Amino acid sequence: MKNLFIFFSLILLFSCDKKQENNKEEQDDSKPMLSVVKKHAAIKKIDTAFNKEIKDWEEFQTVNNFLARFKKVSPNEILSNASELNDLVKSLIESVKPQLFNTDSFNARLNILYTETLRLVDMNSIPAITADEVNLQMEKIIEAFSAVNSKINSVLAKKRFEDAIDVDVKFIGLDSTKIDSISKKSIKRELLERQIKKKN
Repeated sequence: MKNLFIFFSLILLFSCDKKQENNKEEQDDSKPMLSVVKKHAAIKKIDTAFNKEIKDWEEFQTVNNFLARFKKVSPNEILSNASELNDLVKSLIESVKPQLFNTDSFNARLNILYTETLRLVDMNSIPAITADEVNLQMEKIIEAFSAVNSKINSVLAKKRFEDAIDVDVKFIGLDSTKIDSISKKSIKRELLERQIKKKN
């Protein structure tokens, strides 16, 4: 009975050692993968016609330029820049935005971007993180920033369209209760400018 107990104890001990060796080999295999450079999707750009509208928004330009570095990068480089990226996105959220972008829908997109950068920072504290997980998180950050840029394009395109309209609201029967705040401001400004021109 005693010999049988010793025999099972030795088998258990050897199987644990083998399992630890296998885990160590898997971790060693994942570390070189963290150094492999991967090309990521391109960030959706701001329409060149709208560049002058946001050129003075320094915090946005800083995040935009910083993310441009991540086009072709290794997971190790992504992780080493995670904290700085998170800080830049945080300063973008806290920055004084152009009035057109001070809306709930735009702020929601910025908050999603910030959440994704926070997840990337958290990955630094996970010892068994894989290259695929880091690359996937980088793709999510690129998608979130592309959504911000897409919103900027649509807001500025809408503003340009409204500025080009040269029809008096009184004659087209608009239901003013269904006009959003940007449209109302544009309409009021247009009517005010016409009144000033008539007086002069």
